Amino acid sequence: MGNWIFVGLVVAAIVFTIYVYNRLITLKNRFKNAFAQIDVQLQRRHDLIPNLVETAKGYMDHERETLTRVTEARAAAVSAKEAARKHPDDPGAVNALGKAESFLSGSLANMFALSENYPELRANETMSQLMEELSTTENRIGFARQAFNDSVMDYNTYREQFPNNFVAGMFGSFRKAELLEIQTPEARQTPQVSF
Repeated sequence: MGNWIFVGLVVAAIVFTIYVYNRLITLKNRFKNAFAQIDVQLQRRHDLIPNLVETAKGYMDHERETLTRVTEARAAAVSAKEAARKHPDDPGAVNALGKAESFLSGSLANMFALSENYPELRANETMSQLMEELSTTENRIGFARQAFNDSVMDYNTYREQFPNNFVAGMFGSFRKAELLEIQTPEARQTPQVSF
Protein backbone atom coordinates (compact mmCIF):
# COMPACT_ATOMS: atom_id res chain seq x y z
CA MET A 1 0.00 0.00 0.00
CA GLY A 2 2.83 2.41 0.90
CA ASN A 3 4.56 1.78 -2.44
CA TRP A 4 1.39 2.69 -4.34
CA ILE A 5 1.09 5.96 -2.46
CA PHE A 6 4.74 6.75 -3.22
CA VAL A 7 4.28 5.88 -6.91
CA GLY A 8 1.08 7.96 -6.99
CA LEU A 9 2.89 10.97 -5.51
CA VAL A 10 5.77 10.62 -7.99
CA VAL A 11 3.34 10.39 -10.93
CA ALA A 12 1.39 13.40 -9.61
CA ALA A 13 4.64 15.39 -9.27
CA ILE A 14 5.68 14.49 -12.83
CA VAL A 15 2.25 15.39 -14.26
CA PHE A 16 2.29 18.68 -12.32
CA THR A 17 5.80 19.51 -13.57
CA ILE A 18 4.80 18.78 -17.17
CA TYR A 19 1.68 20.93 -16.82
CA VAL A 20 3.59 23.90 -15.36
CA TYR A 21 6.38 23.57 -17.93
CA ASN A 22 3.92 23.56 -20.83
CA ARG A 23 2.03 26.53 -19.38
CA LEU A 24 5.28 28.48 -19.03
CA ILE A 25 6.14 27.69 -22.66
CA THR A 26 2.68 28.88 -23.75
CA LEU A 27 2.96 32.15 -21.84
CA LYS A 28 6.50 32.74 -23.07
CA ASN A 29 5.44 32.20 -26.68
CA ARG A 30 2.51 34.60 -26.18
CA PHE A 31 4.73 37.46 -25.13
CA LYS A 32 7.17 36.69 -27.95
CA ASN A 33 4.25 36.88 -30.38
CA ALA A 34 3.10 40.14 -28.79
CA PHE A 35 6.61 41.51 -29.31
CA ALA A 36 6.38 40.60 -32.99
CA GLN A 37 3.43 43.01 -33.24
CA ILE A 38 5.53 45.77 -31.68
CA ASP A 39 8.31 44.95 -34.14
CA VAL A 40 5.95 45.52 -37.09
CA GLN A 41 4.83 48.91 -35.79
CA LEU A 42 8.34 50.04 -34.85
CA GLN A 43 9.54 49.10 -38.32
CA ARG A 44 6.78 51.25 -39.79
CA ARG A 45 7.82 54.13 -37.53
CA HIS A 46 11.47 53.73 -38.45
CA ASP A 47 10.58 53.68 -42.16
CA LEU A 48 8.65 56.97 -41.89
CA ILE A 49 11.41 58.92 -40.16
CA PRO A 50 13.86 59.24 -43.11
CA ASN A 51 11.02 60.70 -45.21
CA LEU A 52 10.19 63.17 -42.44
CA VAL A 53 13.82 64.24 -42.12
CA GLU A 54 14.23 64.55 -45.87
CA THR A 55 11.09 66.68 -46.15
CA ALA A 56 12.17 68.88 -43.24
CA LYS A 57 15.69 69.37 -44.66
CA GLY A 58 14.33 71.57 -47.42
CA TYR A 59 12.85 74.00 -44.91
CA MET A 60 14.95 73.73 -41.77
CA ASP A 61 18.34 74.82 -43.11
CA HIS A 62 19.53 76.09 -39.74
CA GLU A 63 18.48 72.97 -37.85
CA ARG A 64 20.90 70.42 -39.33
CA GLU A 65 22.07 69.35 -35.86
CA THR A 66 18.50 68.52 -34.83
CA LEU A 67 17.90 66.53 -38.00
CA THR A 68 21.21 64.70 -37.51
CA ARG A 69 20.16 63.82 -33.93
CA VAL A 70 16.88 62.37 -35.21
CA THR A 71 18.74 60.31 -37.82
CA GLU A 72 21.24 59.01 -35.24
CA ALA A 73 18.47 58.24 -32.75
CA ARG A 74 16.62 56.30 -35.45
CA ALA A 75 19.74 54.27 -36.24
CA ALA A 76 20.22 53.42 -32.56
CA ALA A 77 16.53 52.46 -32.24
CA VAL A 78 16.71 50.22 -35.32
CA SER A 79 19.77 48.47 -33.88
CA ALA A 80 18.11 48.01 -30.48
CA LYS A 81 14.94 46.73 -32.14
CA GLU A 82 16.88 44.09 -34.06
CA ALA A 83 18.56 42.87 -30.87
CA ALA A 84 15.23 42.73 -29.03
CA ARG A 85 13.50 41.08 -32.00
CA LYS A 86 16.00 38.23 -31.90
CA HIS A 87 15.64 37.83 -28.12
CA PRO A 88 12.39 39.34 -26.76
CA ASP A 89 12.92 37.22 -23.65
CA ASP A 90 16.23 39.00 -22.91
CA PRO A 91 15.49 41.70 -20.32
CA GLY A 92 18.61 43.66 -21.29
CA ALA A 93 17.63 43.82 -24.96
CA VAL A 94 14.07 44.93 -24.18
CA ASN A 95 15.32 47.54 -21.72
CA ALA A 96 17.82 48.87 -24.29
CA LEU A 97 15.02 49.07 -26.87
CA GLY A 98 12.86 51.08 -24.47
CA LYS A 99 15.70 53.54 -23.87
CA ALA A 100 16.52 53.87 -27.58
CA GLU A 101 12.87 54.42 -28.50
CA SER A 102 12.50 56.98 -25.70
CA PHE A 103 15.52 58.88 -27.04
CA LEU A 104 14.07 58.73 -30.55
CA SER A 105 10.72 60.05 -29.29
CA GLY A 106 12.52 62.93 -27.60
CA SER A 107 14.49 63.75 -30.74
CA LEU A 108 11.31 63.72 -32.83
CA ALA A 109 9.51 65.93 -30.31
CA ASN A 110 12.39 68.39 -30.49
CA MET A 111 12.25 68.40 -34.29
CA PHE A 112 8.49 68.95 -34.25
CA ALA A 113 8.83 71.78 -31.75
CA LEU A 114 11.42 73.49 -33.95
CA SER A 115 9.27 72.94 -37.04
CA GLU A 116 6.73 75.31 -35.46
CA ASN A 117 9.14 78.10 -36.43
CA TYR A 118 8.75 77.19 -40.11
CA PRO A 119 5.20 77.91 -41.30
CA GLU A 120 6.03 76.74 -44.84
CA LEU A 121 7.05 73.35 -43.45
CA ARG A 122 3.87 73.03 -41.41
CA ALA A 123 1.86 73.87 -44.53
CA ASN A 124 3.70 71.27 -46.63
CA GLU A 125 1.24 68.54 -47.61
CA THR A 126 3.85 65.76 -47.56
CA MET A 127 5.01 66.75 -44.09
CA SER A 128 1.41 66.86 -42.84
CA GLN A 129 0.71 63.41 -44.24
CA LEU A 130 3.89 61.98 -42.76
CA MET A 131 3.16 63.50 -39.37
CA GLU A 132 -0.38 62.10 -39.44
CA GLU A 133 0.93 58.67 -40.41
CA LEU A 134 3.54 58.84 -37.65
CA SER A 135 0.87 59.82 -35.13
CA THR A 136 -1.27 56.85 -36.17
CA THR A 137 1.76 54.57 -35.92
CA GLU A 138 2.57 55.90 -32.43
CA ASN A 139 -0.96 54.92 -31.36
CA ARG A 140 -0.51 51.45 -32.82
CA ILE A 141 2.81 51.10 -31.02
CA GLY A 142 1.07 52.05 -27.79
CA PHE A 143 -1.59 49.37 -28.25
CA ALA A 144 0.97 46.73 -29.26
CA ARG A 145 3.18 47.66 -26.30
CA GLN A 146 0.23 47.34 -23.93
CA ALA A 147 -0.57 43.85 -25.29
CA PHE A 148 3.10 42.87 -24.94
CA ASN A 149 3.34 44.20 -21.39
CA ASP A 150 0.12 42.38 -20.44
CA SER A 151 1.55 39.13 -21.82
CA VAL A 152 4.83 39.69 -19.98
CA MET A 153 2.96 40.37 -16.75
CA ASP A 154 0.94 37.15 -17.14
CA TYR A 155 4.12 35.17 -17.79
CA ASN A 156 6.06 36.75 -14.90
CA THR A 157 3.16 36.29 -12.47
CA TYR A 158 2.71 32.64 -13.37
CA ARG A 159 6.47 32.06 -13.27
CA GLU A 160 6.81 33.60 -9.80
CA GLN A 161 3.83 31.85 -8.18
CA PHE A 162 4.46 29.04 -5.73
CA PRO A 163 5.18 26.20 -6.59
CA ASN A 164 5.58 27.17 -10.27
CA ASN A 165 8.75 29.05 -9.35
CA PHE A 166 10.43 25.71 -8.52
CA VAL A 167 9.59 24.29 -11.94
CA ALA A 168 10.74 27.50 -13.66
CA GLY A 169 13.99 27.38 -11.69
CA MET A 170 14.64 23.73 -12.57
CA PHE A 171 14.82 24.42 -16.29
CA GLY A 172 16.72 27.72 -16.29
CA SER A 173 15.13 28.94 -19.53
CA PHE A 174 12.32 30.75 -17.78
CA ARG A 175 13.95 33.90 -16.56
CA LYS A 176 11.99 37.02 -15.73
CA ALA A 177 10.84 38.99 -18.78
CA GLU A 178 11.10 42.77 -18.99
CA LEU A 179 8.25 45.19 -19.66
CA LEU A 180 8.78 47.53 -22.60
CA GLU A 181 8.66 51.09 -21.35
CA ILE A 182 8.95 53.93 -23.81
CA GLN A 183 8.99 57.36 -22.23
CA THR A 184 7.63 60.18 -24.31
CA PRO A 185 8.50 63.80 -23.57
CA GLU A 186 4.77 64.59 -23.28
CA ALA A 187 4.37 62.04 -20.50
CA ARG A 188 7.03 63.83 -18.42
CA GLN A 189 5.52 67.31 -18.78
CA THR A 190 3.19 68.82 -16.23
CA PRO A 191 -0.19 69.56 -17.80
CA GLN A 192 -0.89 73.25 -18.29
CA VAL A 193 -4.21 74.40 -16.91
CA SER A 194 -5.52 77.88 -17.49
CA PHE A 195 -8.81 79.42 -16.47
